[in-house]
This record gives sequence, C-alpha cells and structure tokens, in this order.
Amino acid sequence: ASLLPLPRPYVVPGGRFREIYYWDSYFTMLGLDQSGRHDLVEQMVRDFAYLIDRYGHIPNGTRSYYLSRSQPPFFYAMVALLSAQDPAAAYARYLPQLKREYAFWMDGAESVHRGSAQRRVVALADGSILNRYWDDRDTPRDESYREDSELARITARPAAQLYRDIRAAAESGWDFSSRWLADAHTRASIDTTEIVPVDLNSLLFGLESAINAGCQRAADRACAGRFARRSAARRTAIDRHLWNQASGAYLDYHWTDDTVIARVSAATLYPLFTGLASADQAQAVARTTSTQLLRPGGIVTTPLNTGEQWDAPNGWAPLQWIAIAGLRHYDQPALARTIACRWMAIVNAVYRNSGKLVEKYDVIDTGRSGGGGEYPLQDGFGWTNGVMRKLIGLYADDANAIDGKQCPAA
Repeated sequence: ASLLPLPRPYVVPGGRFREIYYWDSYFTMLGLDQSGRHDLVEQMVRDFAYLIDRYGHIPNGTRSYYLSRSQPPFFYAMVALLSAQDPAAAYARYLPQLKREYAFWMDGAESVHRGSAQRRVVALADGSILNRYWDDRDTPRDESYREDSELARITARPAAQLYRDIRAAAESGWDFSSRWLADAHTRASIDTTEIVPVDLNSLLFGLESAINAGCQRAADRACAGRFARRSAARRTAIDRHLWNQASGAYLDYHWTDDTVIARVSAATLYPLFTGLASADQAQAVARTTSTQLLRPGGIVTTPLNTGEQWDAPNGWAPLQWIAIAGLRHYDQPALARTIACRWMAIVNAVYRNSGKLVEKYDVIDTGRSGGGGEYPLQDGFGWTNGVMRKLIGLYADDANAIDGKQCPAA
C-alpha cells in the first residue's frame, strides 16, 4: 500500500530494494545508456519528472514514507544522458522540473537569517547560502523503526533531534558514515543537520549550472543571468568554507560552530565531477585521493573503519564513478584508469567466486564483498551493474582483470 505508482517502466536496485531509488538510478542509467537502452533511460527520466510534478521533489524512494526527504540531486545528470553531445538541449526541455527541484532544495533561502538554517538551507555568518541534508519528519524511520527507537532509548540526546539527524543521513545516501558522527565512531553522536556537505553543494552547483545552460538555450536571458550568479556565489562559498588548502581536499563544514571537519572522504571528488574545482584544486584532490583513498580495490569511502557501511573497508560503485568521471574531466587519466581497473578487478573476482554482483565491496582485502551497517549485504545490484557496464565500455583493455596487481599504476 505504501508504493508510489509511476507511469513508465523503471529499474530497481535489487535485493531488499524493490522500488525505485533516487540517486541509485543515475548510476544504473549509465549502464543502460552504455548498453543502448536509451528508451529505458528516457522512460526513467520521465518517471522522475513525474515525481517532481506530482510531489514537488524526488523522494528518497517510491514509498509514501520516503516523501519527507529526497536524496542527492542527480536528476540534472540523468537529463544530460538524454543528449550527451548537447546537454543544454535536454536541460531546456526539462527546465520546469529542474527549476522546481531547485526550489525544493532552496526553500527558505529568502527568509533565513545569518547564522541559522531553514529546512535544507544554511545561511552562514558571512551571508553565504549553502545547503545541508534534512528530513521534514523527526520520528523513527518507518523502514528501520526498531533500530532507531532502540538507539534513542540508550542515549541521553533528545529523541526528536536524533531521529532528524538519522533521517538527514538517509537523505545523503551515506547511511551511515563517520562523516555524520560528531565523535567519528558512535551513531548516537550523529549530527547530520549541523553539517554543510561537499557532495550536496557540488551537485547543487551542477543543478544551477544546468538551469543556466537550459535557460540560455531557451533564450531566457534573465533566468540564465540569475542562475549564473547563483552558481558563482555557491562556488565562492564552497571555496571559502569547504576547500581546505592544507589538506588538499574539500572537507565537510560544521556550520553551527564554524569549524572544518578535518576528515577526508570520497565526497572530496564531487567538485571535480560537477566541474566546480579549479585546475589546481583538482590536482591537489588527485594527490590526496592517491595517498589517502586509493586502495587495492579502488577508492575507499572514508579511511576510518567504524563498522558503518559508508566507511572503510567498503568501496561503492557510485563513488568510484564520481572519482573516475571527475578525474577524467580534469585531465588525470592515469589515476582514473587505475581506480577503474582496480574496481573492475574486485567486481570480477567476487563474481567469479560467488556468481553475483553485490551492493558494495571490501576494497582493502580484495576478493571480498563488503559488510557492516544495519542490514545484510544485498545482491543485485543496480548501481554496480550500471557502473561496471560503463567502465567496460571505457576501459575494454582492463575489463577482464581479476586482481588489482594487473592494473596500471596511477
């Protein structure tokens, strides 16, 4: 009864995930596109456009209990797949939905006061406007009611705030990770809503840039100018608050106490994926990726091993793709190829042993699928299939590797 109907065909991730999920779908669509299934890519884009038209945003997944939150805003990147040689043409076609999704993420921006936040918008003390993950509800998640209630029972924190921070982490897609934990280890210390994250703000820069391009194509000069100014302001704010020269990385920012969270994660690669970084910043991120994130099976999500699934030793297909695409965009082909080859090798090795593609992989002790988190490893898996298919198309010479030692050095 909770399933939200969609008008057109779609692909689900697999395993326990039997409905469409927002950010998962972009990575699945990469593989569909590579396989010549442009018809299905178009159908899924139209499904997501329908969700925006119907609900004002794309929910986390197509269940009624997911309507209070979204997920990382990849819709503009899906739209771009419809017209790879001329993305602006597709952006112009989907401008109403792109603008409406943007309005969802920016709700409250006109009225929020400096040093405070409203829904997904944060106004910093210097007047910069950036964004955070959020959920409109502050109750246990329907899909994990027992786990959330039990956590609230054993901690002294106000339950409503704990639930909100848990739900906001679910909106991030990284549920859960040391990124959202104040002490970097304990889920009870989760403070997602106090964090301005690198990945979300990079994607919103990408959305602003896409709307600008679509408005230019539609000959709406006023709109194009408005979104050019917004993307420029966001780039300035990200450079000021999230770029950390000493670390050579983009780092999440704790806005409530005006501090950088000095922990590197794979999110540092998002500004390369969305074209936000300068050439020098991209070069620094490439060095940091090589030294802190690169492992025998690809890039690790974070270097910390906490038992949470979005931490070491796990690597995830979407983050490999963000890294590879971003590095290719900034003329770092050797590192991109190394990551791609090592990832394909681990996926091949696990497939050889088990006959399965799975949701996540152990990129440190290669040849093993991943683990950790609050539910068992899932078979399938949409985004693993999609990214693997895309990489086979890009790196045919490395597609049969089964050991990272067979891969070229970065």
